[in-house]
Amino acid sequence: MNTEMQLIWRELIDDLPKAIMLWQFVVIGAGVASAWLLSGLLRAYVMSHAPEGWKVGIGGFNRVLFPLSSLVFIYIGKYILVQWQHVSLLILSINLLWAMAAIRLSVYGMRYIFTEGGWMRTMEHVISKAIWVVLALHLSGFWSPILSFLEEISFSVGKTHLNVLMLIQGVLTILITLFVSLSLSRMIENKMMRADKIDINVRVVLSKLIRIAFAVIAVLLALSTVGIDITLLSVFGGALGVGLGFGLQKIASNYLSGFIILLDDSMHIGDVVTVDLHYGVVSELRFRYMVLRKLDGTEVVIPHETLMTTAVINHTHTERKARIAMPIQVSYEGDLEFAMALMKGSANAHPRVLETPLPDVHIKGFGESGIDLSLVFWIPDPEEGSSALQSEIYLDVWRQFKKHGVVVPYPQREVRMLSTPEAQAVVRAESIVEEAKPSIRNWDDVI
Repeated sequence: MNTEMQLIWRELIDDLPKAIMLWQFVVIGAGVASAWLLSGLLRAYVMSHAPEGWKVGIGGFNRVLFPLSSLVFIYIGKYILVQWQHVSLLILSINLLWAMAAIRLSVYGMRYIFTEGGWMRTMEHVISKAIWVVLALHLSGFWSPILSFLEEISFSVGKTHLNVLMLIQGVLTILITLFVSLSLSRMIENKMMRADKIDINVRVVLSKLIRIAFAVIAVLLALSTVGIDITLLSVFGGALGVGLGFGLQKIASNYLSGFIILLDDSMHIGDVVTVDLHYGVVSELRFRYMVLRKLDGTEVVIPHETLMTTAVINHTHTERKARIAMPIQVSYEGDLEFAMALMKGSANAHPRVLETPLPDVHIKGFGESGIDLSLVFWIPDPEEGSSALQSEIYLDVWRQFKKHGVVVPYPQREVRMLSTPEAQAVVRAESIVEEAKPSIRNWDDVI
């Protein structure tokens, strides 16, 4: 066991029945209470006074404010008490608070960088348990012997001499630098996405390029910090190039197609598009694919290569409004112009129909049962769908037609029987019965 930790535990056991322990409990209680009060005041300020754009950042700082402020107060108490007594309990509480701050900071950082998902919750549990295990090993005094054992396991890669401890340090350094770089890139991305003067596609491309650049720089810095020669990456780069040429060409094609789509200004987030049989709103433009949210709430993941090789209908490429045409048929006997006026009035009365251009009714032709009309109008929000809108307007048109006596025709068929002997006999029988009806009072007599 580590000599330093042995001394701390021995002092802690010796000081349990003494007043020395009481003063340490007082310092810990005062530090925790002060930190709790400070974090509560900050939370109240954020909810009432802070701008909306600052709430995410201040909220994340508030997560680690409690353990960090507790550490400050306990460090001050430790500096005062160490002048005349042991502070073993304060040392142990400081280690616990550092672990709590690390867990809270890592969890908030992951939620800030990545989107919510099951894998992220799993990683949060893994990170939390790993930090607590390291703390337990450190407090028990077994951490230093484990590090020495890992350092003794060594091997060579070419001319580079490595050991297991160096590899673990390299992985942790890469993860930490990636964590910091992705956090910075996320902050820049959030500010850039709020810049309304820049085109949305340009903002998306720049944010993705910034994230890639920060990630590459973080990996290179981490490898250099650990002592790994980054010229070894040239071999990996050659292998990656061969892989892109053969097995990864589809993935590379999707990535390249995504950047082309974003830069040529052919599609934006929020556009209403039709791809094959899928109609919906573009909700996300990722590195490799586009997410299309259909009007029934389902989402379709479409690779960018499909968008480059398939005809895509962008209903809102030049303007957001969309044209709706509703077929309606009226009878030949009614007042045609009056029926057309009623149809225009029903469209004008709906709040989603634009006033400019005005709704109009076109005569499409003369059908077998009636006159074919088409009610045409424009809506400003095609992403909301038009099925419910057409149903409401159809219902209002029907009510207006019923109220003013406008007839909606339906197909009628006239059946004529050929002059065969059997048909003539049936006709003569029916005529005899019709002529005898006025003189017959009881039909039972006939039966």
